[in-house]
Amino acid sequence: MSVDADTVRRVAHLARIAVAEEEVENLKGELNAILAFVEQLSEVDVAGVEPMTSVTPMAIKMRDDVVTDGGIPDQIIANAPAHEHHFFQVPKVVE
Repeated sequence: MSVDADTVRRVAHLARIAVAEEEVENLKGELNAILAFVEQLSEVDVAGVEPMTSVTPMAIKMRDDVVTDGGIPDQIIANAPAHEHHFFQVPKVVE
């Protein structure tokens, strides 16, 4: 895939980036180089390669997913500017 000057201008417009006309040719070359690299990556055989979340092997620490009130509801509600019956009161937004 090759990027032309009109595509560079369109991408710049969509990204809300101001691009001067003299920068278009330079950006066209850079975008084409990026796309060529992506095409190279698609040629790599990754069959049998497991996805990884880190470059170093590690086990993620897990805990039981238990729903609690935090154990300190009085301290939490004390931070609210307005509250009633352990609920935060907020101003009405929709009329």
